[in-house]
Amino acid sequence: MSSSTVKPVRPRGERSRAASVGLHAALAAASLVSLFPVLFIVYVSLRGRDGWQEPMRLTGGLSLSNYSHILGQTNFLTWFGNSVIVALGATALGVLVSATAGYAVSRMRFPGHRPLMWTFLVVQMFPMAVLIVPLYTILGQLELLDSYTGLILTYCSVSVPFCAWMLKGYFDSIPAEIDEAGRVDGLTPFGTFWRLIVPLARPGLAVTAFYSFITAWGEVAFASQFMSSEEHYTLAVGLQTFVGQQKAEWGLMTAAAVLITVPAGLVFFLAQRHLVAGLTAGGTKG
Repeated sequence: MSSSTVKPVRPRGERSRAASVGLHAALAAASLVSLFPVLFIVYVSLRGRDGWQEPMRLTGGLSLSNYSHILGQTNFLTWFGNSVIVALGATALGVLVSATAGYAVSRMRFPGHRPLMWTFLVVQMFPMAVLIVPLYTILGQLELLDSYTGLILTYCSVSVPFCAWMLKGYFDSIPAEIDEAGRVDGLTPFGTFWRLIVPLARPGLAVTAFYSFITAWGEVAFASQFMSSEEHYTLAVGLQTFVGQQKAEWGLMTAAAVLITVPAGLVFFLAQRHLVAGLTAGGTKG
């Protein structure tokens, strides 16, 4: 066989031109499918109060009337402030409780440490609808209904079990020799945790903070049941006022939805460089 008939061997890991074109086409299609709902909502929000009825009509142009109406003639800013208070409070408290619980179970051996983590896991099996009645009863007995504190504690009851499990796995990946070095230098257990472990656990803490924030930012069921006065409405509950018995203000709802996504997008942007590292490291050990 002559050397001219021998086909060149493609290096390992190198794709053919057809495979590369197919891969990029699939990625482009997946990106389009993912972005289309978001872009459509933004487009409808710019079509005016009734533009949602005929969104594909080219006449009429685009306007910011929905946004000006929401910001100037509704309680949107009040709802926004309430959501910020609740989300930041749930994030701060959730990260603190999850980090301390995960670290304690990872490093310390105390009576009931294994049942504690299994209890966290079992709690995650219950849907939110089942938890509304007992949580409502507990908050009523504690006189925390229609209060920021009660809603923050409720959100922590949802986010802490998952975050504690994840951070426990992340702390397991940090060598225990670091704790021993801290004790040799005279640090207390909390000092070791705060000064040595927390800086190393920033990726895991970033994932925990992001999950806690998203859980509180867009939640509807608990906020609808536990916040009765309109001045305490969060964004998710306030949007329900745009839906009447006869008509829904879809133009206003789409504009509000766009504004709601901005803080969540900013939080994701700030935490995104830690998300992959935190999620993968948290799943290495259980």
